[in-house]
Amino acid sequence: MTATELDQLVAEIGEAILARVQGRGGKTEGLNIPELVCPGCTQRCAQSCQSKTRAIVSCGADRVSASAKVTQVDAALAGMIDHTLLRPDATKAEIQKVCSEARKYGFASVCVNPYWVPVVAAELSGSPVKVCTVIGFPLGANTTEVKVRETEVALTAGAQEIDMVMNVGALRSGDAETVKLDIAAVVAVAHRAGAIVKVILETAFLDDNQKATACALAKLAKADFVKTSTGFGPSGATAHDIALMRSIVGPEMGVKASGGVRTLADVRQMEAAGATRIGASASVKIVSSSEGAPASGGY
Repeated sequence: MTATELDQLVAEIGEAILARVQGRGGKTEGLNIPELVCPGCTQRCAQSCQSKTRAIVSCGADRVSASAKVTQVDAALAGMIDHTLLRPDATKAEIQKVCSEARKYGFASVCVNPYWVPVVAAELSGSPVKVCTVIGFPLGANTTEVKVRETEVALTAGAQEIDMVMNVGALRSGDAETVKLDIAAVVAVAHRAGAIVKVILETAFLDDNQKATACALAKLAKADFVKTSTGFGPSGATAHDIALMRSIVGPEMGVKASGGVRTLADVRQMEAAGATRIGASASVKIVSSSEGAPASGGY
């Protein structure tokens, strides 16, 4: 059966229901306008044919189905987005809202500051959406001991993914060993708990050689992802940086683009450059957009 034939069958069934419950033997005009199916029908009967829907409800229906097209999103696209809210002034209600959105759209994770991890863990309980938090955020200049303890507390509270900021100053000072050991210490704690680690490079502060070095160190430290930005630095993700990072870590590691990713076009550009995960606060507008229209606000 073709989609058109299925639409016609659904409309005819609706007509029959209305004719029977209203006591009419003849045909009505159908659930949609003439020819049974609206021109350019999007199968939003409950919206575009409200009078007929109300008539069915008034006759005793207490639930009305609608096509998946009402809220259809690209599941593969949604599944690579970390739905992010890291504003310092975020409220509990806003955190709960992003959790609800993540459940609805099937985002990869909800990424929040450590204080909110217990709330997110409770809101996402029973959901495939992961609980993600940030460590050493946003500067990366904490001692390794502090980052490790922060990670331990987050994991105990329910975190499943850790986005840690590397020691940017140490890298820029040429102290590669400190950077590697800092990452490795967090990775060891996270992996013991079954969590993954994404290493935030804060690429806006690094030249290409430093970015390449940071990626190599993250790989040596057995991190799971490298990530561009905190969203609080001078600039965010670029396709150039994603391509560079992918070339260094190879296919074994994930690459996350974050910072300034606000449209579907941005996501597609990052994906084409090699990104396998996206960090965004404009996630809902991204997955709901067919043209990648800019979303207001962002991370």
